[in-house]
Amino acid sequence: MNRPFRRVMAVIAVVLGLVAVTVAAQSASAADNPYQRGPDPTLASVSAQRGTFATAQVAVPAGDGFGGGMIYYPTDTSQGTFGAVAIVPGYTARFSVEEAWMGHWLASFGFVVIGVETNSTNDFDTARGTQLLAALDYLTQRSSVRDRVDASRQSVVGHSMGGGGALYAAGQRASLKAAVGLAPYKPSGNPTNVRVPTMIISGQNDTVVTPSYATGLYNTLPATTESAYMEFTGADHLFPTRANTLEMRILIPWLKIFVDSDNRYSQFLCPLQDSTGIRGYRSTCPFLPNPTTSPSTTAPTTPPTTPPTTPPTGACSATYRTVNSWPGGFQGEVTVSAGSTPVDGWAVRWTLASGQAVTQVWNGALSVSGSAVTVRNTTYNGSLGANASTTFGFLASGSPTPVSLTCTSP
Repeated sequence: MNRPFRRVMAVIAVVLGLVAVTVAAQSASAADNPYQRGPDPTLASVSAQRGTFATAQVAVPAGDGFGGGMIYYPTDTSQGTFGAVAIVPGYTARFSVEEAWMGHWLASFGFVVIGVETNSTNDFDTARGTQLLAALDYLTQRSSVRDRVDASRQSVVGHSMGGGGALYAAGQRASLKAAVGLAPYKPSGNPTNVRVPTMIISGQNDTVVTPSYATGLYNTLPATTESAYMEFTGADHLFPTRANTLEMRILIPWLKIFVDSDNRYSQFLCPLQDSTGIRGYRSTCPFLPNPTTSPSTTAPTTPPTTPPTTPPTGACSATYRTVNSWPGGFQGEVTVSAGSTPVDGWAVRWTLASGQAVTQVWNGALSVSGSAVTVRNTTYNGSLGANASTTFGFLASGSPTPVSLTCTSP
């Protein structure tokens, strides 16, 4: 074999090796994230008016705590369930008139969307937020497409007074994965209690909800909340009522990152990949949505208040720390570690103190019986090598207290 030929064969081998590594990495990524849906995204794909899923719709009658509406959903059932998105319109408006254009658009990217008509078009933000949550409960528990929805992955979107409603809903239900306020107006007060990843979008020429007002709302979000603020160039107050790719190429990545924990979409927001039509952008980048990591990317505003517990002996051990606390609630983190031998599956148990209730868990599967809490591994973090560890986090109501944990492995 002559030398030039050997060089050519060596180059081919390297190229094939790189392809194999890339394919393996993509397969591993999909395997690590059970919520990942659809092909690898590009700027062109997130700007397209349709995603890769065929969609259908079903009408929702009034009742169940809100004024009815429409559900849009992917027809494909081969990829598992989808995250939920509830959308509510602004003051005096109807979803069917102003925001219905978002329904099939979002569903084609792999979401089940419920467009909410309010009980009264004059409902204020608190009523609209309450109805968003009622619509999500209906969608996930009683609707004809409930088997297509992952009830643990819910989000809210609203325009104007409905945007204030989305922020209110996020403050009421910390288990939501994402909230989006489109030119939001919130007369009930600032979103100082929102722990849900929140995006606020304003328009440069909006004289109803001015950019300064929207910025004021954004500035009152807790420092530990994942967030982003964006101002669209030349946009007026009604920009969300007209079909536009600018809004959707931002909204889709935000929902994919936090509802689907799909970090393939972080490239579009961290940093902002395409600033066309965008006058200003602020965020808590980098976003860390991957299920194997904690969702918080900023340092806690208060130091841990509870020292780590002493690890018990056995196949696995668990230690706890309080990451952050605020009046009426706190965020905790548990580290699960294997001993000198690998473990395949784990369960951590503890007892809640009086007044405590776990409201959200990530990187684990929660079950509660009275005051007894059990968090088991998910499909992606149950196998730990010798001396390896993983973490899960949770939000809880009440005040943090010392925790005595037990860890067992099948």
